[in-house]
Amino acid sequence: AGVETVKRAVQLDVASRFQESLVCYQEGIDLLLQVVKATTDEAKKRRYRQKISELTFLSDGKYHKQIRIEENATGFGYEKLFQEYVTEIVSEVWVEDPYIRHVHQASRYLLYNFLRFCEMLVKGPCKVKTIHLLTSYDEGSGRSQQMSALEDIKESLSNYGVTLNIDFSSSIHDREIRFNNGWMIKIGRGLDYFKKPQGRFSIGYCDFDLRPCHETTVDVFHTKYTKKT
Repeated sequence: AGVETVKRAVQLDVASRFQESLVCYQEGIDLLLQVVKATTDEAKKRRYRQKISELTFLSDGKYHKQIRIEENATGFGYEKLFQEYVTEIVSEVWVEDPYIRHVHQASRYLLYNFLRFCEMLVKGPCKVKTIHLLTSYDEGSGRSQQMSALEDIKESLSNYGVTLNIDFSSSIHDREIRFNNGWMIKIGRGLDYFKKPQGRFSIGYCDFDLRPCHETTVDVFHTKYTKKT
């Protein structure tokens, strides 16, 4: 499987389909690493390590793609936006957003948006085991509601074998999502780029692909290391 993935990566690279080739390179590296661990033949290990070194060199550069979501645009649900990057090898996710709160704020449903994002991960092709959330505390009386909702999400995720680690920061400003396959996505509005639905029984209330969006910019990066040190 590793060899076939590498061949596919090279074909995509030659075709200048760099985004897809980077995904294949990363998956090929991970598959070959698994082979190295299971191989007792030292000669084979050396050959595999050499190939891994070559692939790492090819995939080591940074990749940047920018997506502009226009005002009132539709078709940008989480599955559509993230599907290219949430591959089978993804097992750990980092979400940094200072505003995962305000369940009943007039224009935002960020806790529900975060829940929807988690649902996307659970039903996706990836095997996510850990989600790290860094956000800020809600102010005033909303804090207890925020904590209760996050604990409910945490408990629900545990039923699917997913651990949710929650941390808070009073100085966080950046909004970004990182996957342990090397992809990092920065959305100008964070997860809150959807407009408020017209009503509880209006089209787009449940299906985010049909929900109109606020204007925002999505920047997609690929780096060798995802987790910040």
